[in-house]
Amino acid sequence: MNGLKTAFLMSAMMALFLLVGYAIGGRSGMTIAFVFSLVMNFGSYWFSDKIVLAMYKAQPITREQSPKFYDMVEQLAQNANLPMPKVYIINDPTPNAFATGRNPQNAAVAATTGILQGLNNEELAGVMAHELAHVKHRDILISTIAATLVGTISYVAQMAGWAAMFGRNDDREEGGGLGGLFLIILSPIIAMLLQMAISRSREFSADAGGSEISGNPLALASALQKISRGNQTNHLRNTNPSTAHMFIISPFLGGLGKLFSTHPPVEQRIAKLEEIAAGRR
Repeated sequence: MNGLKTAFLMSAMMALFLLVGYAIGGRSGMTIAFVFSLVMNFGSYWFSDKIVLAMYKAQPITREQSPKFYDMVEQLAQNANLPMPKVYIINDPTPNAFATGRNPQNAAVAATTGILQGLNNEELAGVMAHELAHVKHRDILISTIAATLVGTISYVAQMAGWAAMFGRNDDREEGGGLGGLFLIILSPIIAMLLQMAISRSREFSADAGGSEISGNPLALASALQKISRGNQTNHLRNTNPSTAHMFIISPFLGGLGKLFSTHPPVEQRIAKLEEIAAGRR
């Protein structure tokens, strides 16, 4: 199923590129957009994880550098029957974490210094187990490709908007005039809705899978509550909306961020975890 979702996402993003290209430059613009989308799809598959890790200045760590955290991830990976992922730390006081990579053999997990310092061992294990559940369910390729392509589409649409306002389009009739401008405005919204649909559907299953891997659903519930509070008061540095869906808790909370959140409400996730815990008693 996730393979089909990945193909659908990449096809949908390509279609958006073609529509924006047609809106800007008619057939010639669509041809350029088609070539650009092929390059982007190829680059997203092979390099999007490195792009996201670089965006947050994540630093790889070894057992010698952080033995307690590294050993925890290794034990959880064994519990999940997964290869040991690469482990990264982001120097940021806001608590959060994400997983990335194109498959379990090339996966990476990243945690902020804030989450390492703000959670106890059981809560941290619950968070990392949640991220490993994303790896096991093969969610990470979808989320990482979505992050790269949503960000690119938003950028292209923004540039296209400026071109429509201040530039000259010789193919205006063919490209669609006001209809093209409307499409340019609509493209980032469509991309955001795709991003939300992909992310929201997988968080509950990752919570359940993480509970199975760590064996402690209530610890994960407690961690979600703490991380949510931390992200309501502070935001990650250099946070990009295109990557919001990758984190265990959206970095954008409160105000309109709740309405357009890429994650289900924390209260619902905690209630589900409490149900899981009650079922084990």
